[in-house]
Amino acid sequence: MNARRHLGLVAAGATLLASAPISAIFSGWTWLFEGGLMIALVCGAALGARSLRGRLWAQLLAMLAALLVGLTWLYGEGTGIIGLIPTPDTFAHFGQLFAQAGEEVQKSFVPVPDLEGLLFISALGMGSVAILVDFCAVGLRRPALAGLPMLAIYSVPVAVYLDSISPIPFVIGAVGFLWLLVSDNVDRVRRFGRRFTGEGRGVDVWEPSPLAAAGRRLSVIGVLIAVALPLAVPAMSAGFLGELGTGQGLGQAGKGTRGSGQVDLFAELSGKLKQADTQDMVKVTTNDPNPFYMRFGVADLAGGNGFTAGHPAGQPVGDQLPGPSGLNLGAVKNVRATAAVEITDAYNMPLLPVYAAPVSMRGLDAAWSYDPDRQVVFSQKANSAGRAYEFDYVRAEFTPDQLRAATTLTDADPTHRIYSEVPAVSQVKTLVDRLIAGKDNDYDRVRALYDYFSVKNDFAYDVSAPAGTSGQAIVDFLEGKRGFCEQYAAALAWMVRTADIPARVAFGFTLGGAPVDGRRVLTNRNLHAWTEVYFAGFGWVPFDATPSTYVLGSVPTAWAPNVDAPEETPGGPQPSLSPGATTGPNGEGGPTRDPIDPDGGAAGLPAITEQLPVWVWWALGGGLVLVVLLVAPALRRISLRRRRGARAAQAHADGDLAQVRPAAPGPVMTVTGDAVGAREQAHAAWDELIDTMIDYRLAVDPAETPRATVERLVSTTLPGSAAAEQARLLGTAEERARYAPVPLAGDRLTAAVREVRRAIAGQAGRRARLSAVLMPASVLLRWRNAGYTALTTLSAWTAAASGTAKRVLRPLRPRRLLR
Repeated sequence: MNARRHLGLVAAGATLLASAPISAIFSGWTWLFEGGLMIALVCGAALGARSLRGRLWAQLLAMLAALLVGLTWLYGEGTGIIGLIPTPDTFAHFGQLFAQAGEEVQKSFVPVPDLEGLLFISALGMGSVAILVDFCAVGLRRPALAGLPMLAIYSVPVAVYLDSISPIPFVIGAVGFLWLLVSDNVDRVRRFGRRFTGEGRGVDVWEPSPLAAAGRRLSVIGVLIAVALPLAVPAMSAGFLGELGTGQGLGQAGKGTRGSGQVDLFAELSGKLKQADTQDMVKVTTNDPNPFYMRFGVADLAGGNGFTAGHPAGQPVGDQLPGPSGLNLGAVKNVRATAAVEITDAYNMPLLPVYAAPVSMRGLDAAWSYDPDRQVVFSQKANSAGRAYEFDYVRAEFTPDQLRAATTLTDADPTHRIYSEVPAVSQVKTLVDRLIAGKDNDYDRVRALYDYFSVKNDFAYDVSAPAGTSGQAIVDFLEGKRGFCEQYAAALAWMVRTADIPARVAFGFTLGGAPVDGRRVLTNRNLHAWTEVYFAGFGWVPFDATPSTYVLGSVPTAWAPNVDAPEETPGGPQPSLSPGATTGPNGEGGPTRDPIDPDGGAAGLPAITEQLPVWVWWALGGGLVLVVLLVAPALRRISLRRRRGARAAQAHADGDLAQVRPAAPGPVMTVTGDAVGAREQAHAAWDELIDTMIDYRLAVDPAETPRATVERLVSTTLPGSAAAEQARLLGTAEERARYAPVPLAGDRLTAAVREVRRAIAGQAGRRARLSAVLMPASVLLRWRNAGYTALTTLSAWTAAASGTAKRVLRPLRPRRLLR
């Protein structure tokens, strides 16, 4: 293969390896497919331009054109000509994606889901780095400069994570960079012709290049030093190598924060509810006999893309916190309680879960603040994992009659003005007007909208429903009537705002299961979203429209009862099918359905069987692949040996043999009437002898005659051995098979090969014997040569295709047409 073409492929592969750190940014793998496609297109364009003898500027233009075509194909949204050629509308759409990516960066928390803007930036960046790497390594023949754009990829997660990131992506990227350097130097060394060792001896066929071997050793040492050096620095040792993975917890990705207390709450909720395994996140103990949901965030801004979280603001936490916004505690029944919370590493966010209306907190430093309007505890520079704290809070209890008496807010009220804004959607407006017709107070209007989300109206729980809270997503949900808590909470909040009543979406944990020794354990199965509606004098009142049958730890209330319950007793215990909820006053008790498996877990049905974590299957699959790769050379060597033995035995059986004793002392030979079979027998035995010598690292010179090879083997490895005569038998048989008109075949060639192999193994060390069995050099050499042959064939085919293209396009060159 042409050296520049080979180096171009290596440059593309090295760029793909260098993109490994991006895996710490995204929770999925769509970025790898799309970015890999961009790298492949850039590499193909570069190879094509070089096949046509294009200059360096032409290669750059070809790579840029390929990148634009790929981006138009994936992200053009139909704006390009035939979906591939960009137009001005395409570039305008790319500008919108840039702006969208900026918004997603501000509101997202790593690892982020597959957001279109960030995926576009990722694909564009990987393609651009591929162009720069190819330009430096192939165009300028300065592969060391290619390390700069490759390092730029690694700087992205380093800038995002405040604490640390896993060193594994760095190691993978370093391997790609070293591969690029080694490939460039190997191409340079090959120009000198035959390889020699430091002592001047020619390098054998099975031996690696001494220069390449030294380079590999130095590269391994360099990577190990780069990874292990931070251990010697006390400030870095705990953070840099403290974790080898990105984690699976809420907001988990190396424990860094976005620095604004903001999180893409909908993305986190959807991802963790769909996660296969169950993770403990929060452990809480409270003296409240009937607690409600714990909450950690709200989405209170509604725009064209749906609900988003505003910027929290407040004062540092302490013994005295502002009272709940808009709530007159003297006018309603309330319970004061205390809670103690322990956070696990699986919950890692700049937001702390608390019960509504905390009035004092203990155990937190000044990095944490409290927003009394949103009732959230947040931080701009800290994360929640591993923290323990206590807080006092107030839980208010409302009656429907009290809420009916609440006055309607005027348009001039700031709360009404901010939290009633919502984009106009005609379908939603029509439905809301129909449902609230005839209702003369805010509570009855909200209840009419709340009661609409009932099984009687064909609504059902479906965790696989498409995510999204935009106006069109709300319409799709109201028409399809399939969704999980995200859709129910956002749809109710959207409809309440359409009715000109303030509303927002709250996020947190449901009640969970029954407490053990007074402590409840909340997992990712308890993550939930619900709607909060503002009533004058009562503040933010929760309404959970999600069918409680499918909510783990659902808590119906007097003002927002279970609309699908067969019968309700006013003032009495509320029936519930939620885990940890019974007919008791504190909502504790029996099993319920899992939102991941709506058909299981109800009373009288078998308990839910937890699935193995995904990483277990990846580990098992990776281990299986590794075992197959390790045993493949040995199995191939055994298969080849058996096939040769069978071929030799068949040739011996088919031949018409007559015994002949040679004049000189030596083994008894036979003259065969089947010349073809005799030659196959001798060649098979000789090939097995040569492969055995290569496996045990014995010198093999293809220029030697069989007799010279055997004599050197006898003199260096088998002096005085009984197998020496058997080796000479193999050499004589191969010599006659090559040069004599009538070949000779020994009647013991298979046995002779076996005896010589045992003698060679007996002279070898333990390491050489183990290598000959597990990693036979003859098989590896044969595979390497086959790979080179395939690449050479591909190169020849590419050259022929490019030549044909040049001949076809030559008459169409602009210079000829102008002439």
